[in-house]
Amino acid sequence: MGHVFRTEQQALALDSLSRFLKAEVEPLYWHDYRDTFVPKEKLLPVTQQLAEFGLVSGVVSEEYGGLGADWLTNAMLFEEVAFTSCDLALLVLINSFGAYMLEKLASEALLERYLPGLVNGSRFVSIAISEPDVGSNVVEIKARARSTGENYVLSGEKTWISNGAYSDVLICTCRTSDEPRGGLTHFLLDRSEHPYEVQNIKKVALNSQSTAQVFLPEIVVPAHNMLGEKGEGLRNTLALFERSRVFVALCAVGIARRALHEAVHYAQERVQRGKKIAGHQLISAMLAEMATQVDAARLLCYRAAQMIEADLSAEMEAAMAKYFACEAAVKVTRQAVQIHGGNGVTTDFMVEKLAREALILPIPEGTSQIQQLIIGRALTGVNAL
Repeated sequence: MGHVFRTEQQALALDSLSRFLKAEVEPLYWHDYRDTFVPKEKLLPVTQQLAEFGLVSGVVSEEYGGLGADWLTNAMLFEEVAFTSCDLALLVLINSFGAYMLEKLASEALLERYLPGLVNGSRFVSIAISEPDVGSNVVEIKARARSTGENYVLSGEKTWISNGAYSDVLICTCRTSDEPRGGLTHFLLDRSEHPYEVQNIKKVALNSQSTAQVFLPEIVVPAHNMLGEKGEGLRNTLALFERSRVFVALCAVGIARRALHEAVHYAQERVQRGKKIAGHQLISAMLAEMATQVDAARLLCYRAAQMIEADLSAEMEAAMAKYFACEAAVKVTRQAVQIHGGNGVTTDFMVEKLAREALILPIPEGTSQIQQLIIGRALTGVNAL
């Protein structure tokens, strides 16, 4: 809705991706499986084609079969997916960051075995961090990994795990010692060899993808399936959050953009009191506020992505993007429903679903309140707990 500076290559890639999403993805998520779980077999052709546009493959270096795209270009492509379907965007987000973690942490043997399938869109991954009593404070993780020499035995429960039902592999954060900050380690589980149990969670929205509980009933995993060094799980997780928060924020930008798009179209078509409602001052003012919120949210996300690309610390900037964009999405979708009037609360129009989706996004990857604490700490150097 607002001007975005793009290179010619970025503009061409986004135009091609947008046409694909409108033709192939929108009917799947908005008609065939609106608010219902999309089976994995229906997704595979989509994810394999998305890989050709740089989704998932973009965050992986050329050395390992990816495109090695910069973080800003990845952000632009991802936002376009979120504009069409936040359900699909969340799946892409997890697959992308799972692939990114593998490239950074896995042994060559694990890379050769698992990374190609993620890069070409034929395999799915989950990242299991949260637990029933553990959200943003990762140091409280209770799931255990007990060494038996050549193996580790994993036990515990994870929850709110995106891609859970789809996953072929699971990157699981477990406690390998009682040391609070130095006792966490990542392990890779192959679902066909280490059969963890999965149960989907029904939510107010975003049910066309998988958010699940994952159960680890004494699963034996080879020690060589450890990702990174023993005890470095917390450090690696916090580094991941800095990047992933930007992409959750972009999910919010995509939802808000779509709500604004739908509201503008409706205001141009709907006639009340003898004229199109776009000509009513209050409607015009609402649209102006919505457009400003969307653009401000996008610019915060793009700044954080550029800082990450420049290898600068972006903890505060990522938190700002996540906080502002997700709260903005709630406001923008709410206004889109209001502009639609009574039609806005019916399933005949898109905005009611967008509003429900927006309600969820201030929660994952750290709630809005957690983002405020991160920003405050960055400003003052003082933890406000």
